[in-house]
Amino acid sequence: MSRDDDTTNERDASSGPGPSGAGPSDPDAVPADATRAVVAARSDGDPADTTEVRELAAAAGYAVVGEVTQRRREDPTYDLGRGKAEELMRLAADVGAEAVIYDGGLSPGQTFSLGDLLPPGTAVIDRPRLVLELFADAADSRAADRQLELARLRYELPRLREAVARDASEDVRLQPEGDSRVLDVEKRIESAERALDEIADERAARRAERRAARFDLVALAGYTNAGKSTLARRLADEVDDPEFGGESEPRGGDPGYPDGAEGDPADGDGPLAVADRPFETLSTTTRRATVGGRRALVTDTVGFLDGLPHEAVRSFRTTIDAIRAADCALLVVDASDEPAALRRKLMASLSAIEATDGPVIPVLSKADEVGADGLAAAVNAYEGAVADLDPRDAPVVDALRSPIPVSVRDETGLADLADAVADALPTATARAEAPNGGDAQAALSWAYDRGVVAGVDYGGGTVTVDLAGRPGVVEEAERRLTGEASQR
Repeated sequence: MSRDDDTTNERDASSGPGPSGAGPSDPDAVPADATRAVVAARSDGDPADTTEVRELAAAAGYAVVGEVTQRRREDPTYDLGRGKAEELMRLAADVGAEAVIYDGGLSPGQTFSLGDLLPPGTAVIDRPRLVLELFADAADSRAADRQLELARLRYELPRLREAVARDASEDVRLQPEGDSRVLDVEKRIESAERALDEIADERAARRAERRAARFDLVALAGYTNAGKSTLARRLADEVDDPEFGGESEPRGGDPGYPDGAEGDPADGDGPLAVADRPFETLSTTTRRATVGGRRALVTDTVGFLDGLPHEAVRSFRTTIDAIRAADCALLVVDASDEPAALRRKLMASLSAIEATDGPVIPVLSKADEVGADGLAAAVNAYEGAVADLDPRDAPVVDALRSPIPVSVRDETGLADLADAVADALPTATARAEAPNGGDAQAALSWAYDRGVVAGVDYGGGTVTVDLAGRPGVVEEAERRLTGEASQR
């Protein structure tokens, strides 16, 4: 053990599978189209768990043929200690690795230092860069392309400055900020920011249209593979109608908003995705739903991952805005995760969301996969993570409601979730009285169709209707019943 190692581990593929069986058992048994990679990770406290980064690497087309982990404080040069970095170098050479995937964020200097130490031609890919590679495969719309472009440029800019500074180390007159390559990237960042501001405005206008069409807006958020898409499919009314689909407007085109009786609020060209594969799409997907008797639009969003720098998360604002601006957000948390993993993933999700306009209902998904003790452990882990957050740093904490255990498989908790969503949505009440006739019955039918009738009483030639629901719908129903509605 070298002097800078507190706890270390080195593993090549020939010594057996890595955590959770990830990685080939034979370093030569690598698919021809896969890139051979060694995983490296450092942890300040508990031993590093490389399960998730191995899964992400596999999704990005890498075959993990070895790993090196270490438990110690950060080294400013390599992040790993010098001795462990040298072990990584030797392992990469021994297994013929084409890349080192680092489970964490490396500074520009650490990236270059590690690259200089490794065998020539070995790429250094830290966790943010790996995630951006996955995003690139999933980008399927104009908004996704722009968000990805901005995130990649923001990631590359400090590394480009480091490269320029190293190239110019013998010429102190040259400043990295004055290099034409740096200026070009800065201009491209400004251009991407302007384009995304326009897309954000379009999305905000679309949400306003949907609310004007008297729909409640519900958004699903959560860590990747938490079960968001499965829950979204279960909540949706129209999952197989080709009229409904995602928010993914064609590249280079304008977002569509199909015509309909009130303006079709759910647009796109495909059924709602069920698979919760990491980054299957960067686009949001919206479907009609009836939740607690309320007409709603349920939007499924991209899954979160931890380990991304704030600048990268901020680049995906137009996607996260669907969560922040919703009337109610469902934060899906995988109850089958170990408590430490649940806390880590929950913290990453809340950190990305930051704040919301409406309440947030935590949903403990996959409740059928854990017993009573496991569910109690999940609730404790959730409550512990939330208790550790300061609302001044994460305002979304103040929007959190009580968690609801749910199983889509056996439908446990779905009724409770629907009731909680209906209770969380903006609600107005009113009582309208009208002569009992054809006009009143037509208005009553309109109100029933929109789920705002709480009670009806007939007597003395009049009909009295108690209304409860979305404020704009209740207001319109009251006008129709009292004969004050404008002719349409």
